[in-house]
Amino acid sequence: MNNWNLTYLFKDDAAWESEFDSLKEMFKKMISYRGKLANEKDFTEFKKLEMQFEERFEKIYQYASLKSDLNKKDVANATAYAKVMNFYAELASSMSFEEPELLSIGKDKIMSFIDNNKELEELRFGLEKMFRQTEHILDEKSEQLLARLMPVTSNGRELYSALAVADSTPVTITLKNGKSVTITQGNWTVLEEEADNDEDRKKIFEAIFAKYDTLKTTFATIYNQIINANKANAANRNYNSILESYLHRNAIPEDVFTTLVKVASTKNDALKKYIKLRQKYLGLEEYHTYNRFMKLASSNKKYTYDQAKELFFDSIKVFPQDFQDKARLALEEGFVDVYEKEGKRSGAYSSSVVNSRPFILLNYTDSLEDVFTVAHESGHSIHSLYAAEAQPASLQDYTIFVAEIASTFNEHRLLDYLIESGKATKEEKIVLLQKAIDSIMSTFYRQTLFANYEYEANMIAAKGGVINHEVLSNIMIDLYNKYYGIDINKEVYKKYVWCYIPHLFYTPFYVYQYATSFAASLKLYQSVKNGGAKEFDNYIGLLKAGGSDYPVKEALAAGVDFTNEDTFMAVVNRMEELVDELEKVLAE
Repeated sequence: MNNWNLTYLFKDDAAWESEFDSLKEMFKKMISYRGKLANEKDFTEFKKLEMQFEERFEKIYQYASLKSDLNKKDVANATAYAKVMNFYAELASSMSFEEPELLSIGKDKIMSFIDNNKELEELRFGLEKMFRQTEHILDEKSEQLLARLMPVTSNGRELYSALAVADSTPVTITLKNGKSVTITQGNWTVLEEEADNDEDRKKIFEAIFAKYDTLKTTFATIYNQIINANKANAANRNYNSILESYLHRNAIPEDVFTTLVKVASTKNDALKKYIKLRQKYLGLEEYHTYNRFMKLASSNKKYTYDQAKELFFDSIKVFPQDFQDKARLALEEGFVDVYEKEGKRSGAYSSSVVNSRPFILLNYTDSLEDVFTVAHESGHSIHSLYAAEAQPASLQDYTIFVAEIASTFNEHRLLDYLIESGKATKEEKIVLLQKAIDSIMSTFYRQTLFANYEYEANMIAAKGGVINHEVLSNIMIDLYNKYYGIDINKEVYKKYVWCYIPHLFYTPFYVYQYATSFAASLKLYQSVKNGGAKEFDNYIGLLKAGGSDYPVKEALAAGVDFTNEDTFMAVVNRMEELVDELEKVLAE
């Protein structure tokens, strides 16, 4: 019970191996079309084969990935996953001929092939995107060279992982009460929350961050390598800037990014008020960043997984039956792995591939936070289910830019439901209000701060400036003061927070999308809340769109204009309302 049933994907490992071997043969056939794509018959055969291959490959990847995440200590699982990833690298290199060859044939001729073969119609948008990239795609030889260099140009993330995770050693400290505890990446925030004095909170924080001071030069060197790879990619592919190189493929205007940063970095009075309110209410002489885990109120109330599901289901009863049905489908037995197990991957996610049911991973611990996680991950699965229902295989996969809309939409609804139920005590109201405010603080403001940081660091490098640990730390010092009104110079090691955020090393210019999705979901939720069936249909239309259009256009069709400050001001206004309400409740 409450475990994944991966036989939905493959009967057993032998069936998976058989499919893997079959795909290797299909792969050999795909590369045999090299140099033949100008012929309509060959183009059509190749594209049909490629579509089949991609759908089947996603399935073998998902099976290996999910099994690996169930037990990271299992060598067989790790080996299977490594085999898939090695095959993917070989695939990327061998298939590098495709885009240059299609570009050399020309858009008009390729699109005439689509016109003549309606069974390929779903590929039109993807090809439009590719031809839009014409000036950024190189000739076949150059593309193959870049593909071969990928392990070198992208090794910054592996170096970071080795230094920050594999070579990291847990630190044991003695708390004020004499108890010894071992501090790890997985438990330090919980220990911060449970600590009843600032001395212990400081010790816990320093146990995690001290290594960044010791290794600051190495971390800065790795980050500099990542920025250099960004510079090289932007130059090699003829982009005007590093930022454009990350936004162009999905047609995201640069002013979406810059408008987000402008609003979050200047419209933060409520955020600063919240920090002052916390400092006063918690009786802190001085507020430090590690104090953010302290609760203004506590509730010992526990929620079983079944209770969490029912709370979520109850919260969405105001929405149409079809939406409720998809929520229940998302949380159906066999598609959610609920509880922590030895070796299981930490955190939570929803994993989906085309024309297939999504799987949700949780590490459920009966907390209120976990109840919200259930609603959050269900949102991702609901999004995937709607996209699969409405779109053909090639157009189901939605971009990261809109990926967090459905998940946080569910959280907004659950929060309102719990507050409006009338059953919450004063303590529970405070808990819920703090959760809502902290969510805005971490998802909108904090993620934008980090996006602002990487933008500034990359800009310095693009202009020929030197990148070292002092430069990177000074950017963080300035931004923490600008966003939070906090001088992190007063905290030992906090200025090295740039070392702590893995996304900055693994996926550059990714984190800002948490903030854009959050802003969109809040604006859409408020439209639904203040509107009716039409507004909800607009929202569902966005989920059904999948990856059938550019994300900014998909959002605009649903009523969200990312180029307009009002979209981000919706978050600012909500923050002000919640902080004012919290102030009132605290004063009662």
